[in-house]
Amino acid sequence: MNTMQRMPDDATVRDALREVEDPEAGMDIVELGLIYAVEVEPGRVTVDMTMTSPACPVADMLVSQATAVVQRLCPPDAEVEVRLVWEPPWDASMMSGIAKEFFGWNPR
Repeated sequence: MNTMQRMPDDATVRDALREVEDPEAGMDIVELGLIYAVEVEPGRVTVDMTMTSPACPVADMLVSQATAVVQRLCPPDAEVEVRLVWEPPWDASMMSGIAKEFFGWNPR
């Protein structure tokens, strides 16, 4: 690993999080609207994400995968925290247009 590795920017973190797929939905967590915030500071990245339901059986797995993806982008000594949040509650309107089309959700 490059010892002079720089911190990623917010857009790079969001793009990398597309690698994490919700196996129940068959789509990545960014398109599903599960990523609420990405904050990059010197030596630290914080991601706030949610689940489609508080009863999501794969929540721990998705948080672990998201953490691993972000850690790969950062210098080895950077702190990465992926926080599971429930406010605001997720709903289908938070999905991207691609996800809405995929699931056939067309609000009128």
